[in-house]
Amino acid sequence: MAQDAEYVKEIQEARAQLASLITNKKCAPLMLRLAWHDAGTYDAKTRTGGPNGSIRNQQELNHDANKGLKTAVELCEEVKVKHPKISYADLYQLAGVVAVEVTGGPTIHFLPGRKDSLESPQEGRLPDAKKGASHLRDIFYRMGLNDRDIVALSGGHTLGKAHKDRSDFEGQWTRDPNKFDNSYFVELLNSKSKELLKLPTDKALIEDSVFRKYVELYAKDEDAFFRDYAISHKKLSELGFINPNCNYRSKLAKGVIGFAIASTVVILGYLLELNKKIY
Repeated sequence: MAQDAEYVKEIQEARAQLASLITNKKCAPLMLRLAWHDAGTYDAKTRTGGPNGSIRNQQELNHDANKGLKTAVELCEEVKVKHPKISYADLYQLAGVVAVEVTGGPTIHFLPGRKDSLESPQEGRLPDAKKGASHLRDIFYRMGLNDRDIVALSGGHTLGKAHKDRSDFEGQWTRDPNKFDNSYFVELLNSKSKELLKLPTDKALIEDSVFRKYVELYAKDEDAFFRDYAISHKKLSELGFINPNCNYRSKLAKGVIGFAIASTVVILGYLLELNKKIY
């Protein structure tokens, strides 16, 4: 799929339409949440869950952690209707990438080719905002991500607000919830910003010494945050995703190596025979 020029063209057109839709509807935080929640169910050991579009399944949409995401799925359907060839898995992850970019965040490399699934994992694989550092590690390590990824991805809370009807929390993490920048980390370290939201999982980032060093880095260096966020977001969006191009290149490389070895054996055999004749 990823090698299909026509499919790539569809992706480019869908990207432009998503940018327009997200900008006009001001739904970047919702689209980013959709992408995260579709991808964040991945289990590296069982190779189940992940960014496969299964979040459109009504059963998965009804999970407590996914309250409010039906709207995001319906908005994406407006683009899907115009580009039926694009998989839901690619569409949702593309929406997340575009949401970051149109709000001033870093450019995230997007690789198409994900396959759709309607097989949803059991509820409970996404982070619980009421818990702390050990819980965050359990969830993200299960996906195959690390401490730097945990903090960088948490910085995505620079966008959006928490809503009481979707969770037990209300409020926003930053003063401009429609701008992607490093202010989440700045406010996290600002003890005076009492009016801004700090969830237990947010507080864990400054209470844990390993997490805190990344918080402090990102608070003072937005470029470092953007760089790391783009890397971590790409990893999240590709959990369990096997790039068809990589397989092709791998097979090609193995073929070339195999041919080189075979050729070397033939040449050495020829030289050996030639050597016998000479002597």
